[in-house]
Amino acid sequence: MVRYLIISLLLYAHFIRIDGQSRGNIRIMFYNTENLFDTEDDPATLDDDFTPTGIMHWTQAKYHTKILNVYKVIAGVGGWQPPEIIGLAEVENRLVLNDLLTKTPLSKFNYQIVHFESPDPRGIDVALLFRFDKIKLLQQEPIFINFRDNPNRKTRNILLAKFLCEGHDTLWMFVNHWPSRRGGEIESEDLRFEAANTLRQRIDLIHKSHPAAKIIAMGDFNDEPSDLSLVNHLKAHPPASPFAAKQLYNLSFNLLKTSKTGSHYFSGHWSVLDQMIVSGNLLSNKHGLFTKPDDAHIFSADFILQTDKKNLGVKPLPTYSGRKYIGGFSDHLPIYLDLYLKN
Repeated sequence: MVRYLIISLLLYAHFIRIDGQSRGNIRIMFYNTENLFDTEDDPATLDDDFTPTGIMHWTQAKYHTKILNVYKVIAGVGGWQPPEIIGLAEVENRLVLNDLLTKTPLSKFNYQIVHFESPDPRGIDVALLFRFDKIKLLQQEPIFINFRDNPNRKTRNILLAKFLCEGHDTLWMFVNHWPSRRGGEIESEDLRFEAANTLRQRIDLIHKSHPAAKIIAMGDFNDEPSDLSLVNHLKAHPPASPFAAKQLYNLSFNLLKTSKTGSHYFSGHWSVLDQMIVSGNLLSNKHGLFTKPDDAHIFSADFILQTDKKNLGVKPLPTYSGRKYIGGFSDHLPIYLDLYLKN
């Protein structure tokens, strides 16, 4: 515990800088943690690389450093207090989530876990952490993505959670980690079309029975805001007033204009793969929970970045560079969104 106190004090100055921004009643973050595996071999998944005898030589010491690094990022995003809701991608199982909440200073806060095992071949899932002293979980459900042209193909489920926030308003949340661009962006885009269609259909069902539903879809979409999967299939558009209640607005369009980086960096190019998408009811600012088009941010603090000597800029400080252990954080930067409460 003394070690954690020292770490908290070292981050204190950074917290002040982040908290200089106006903080909402509820701060929501999403973070692709980049291979948050435990060290045990799961015979049902392809996790062998991340074991002590695997090619990544994934030891207990490296694992505990990773857990602590994820905590540091969460603390940095939260400012004076960690976010009320945390979406995570690339977590192997509930064990790593429990370790994050019990073996770091997050143990001081009242977090609970929403997590389901997914059929992803590598065994990586999405998850939600929420502070149950402020937020009540009403519903949780995994949503399976069916690839019609390849029914044997498996990927991460979409995670659905319904919350009652601050005892006042209901919030529907989806956490996504859509199929990657492995094999080529164009060659793999049909997979993300299927993910987008699956999410859109579920949102339409919610709006059919709850026309005033307040919805957030966040995650690593493995496409940019202007790509076909998000614009044509999910029908998530740039935020522009007046806001229609059932329309989806991708607040990450604004990140393309305001951020000096992106959320992901590859071959000298920043992209915004990690996004916050909201329903129009969250932008109406009439009553209850609301947000504003410019309240989504990329967290790009210096301590999670490194110098890109080749391209004369900065890039994320990851856990590995290829197979070389770096001991950093992730190859993605986290994003966050503030919600406000109007009585």
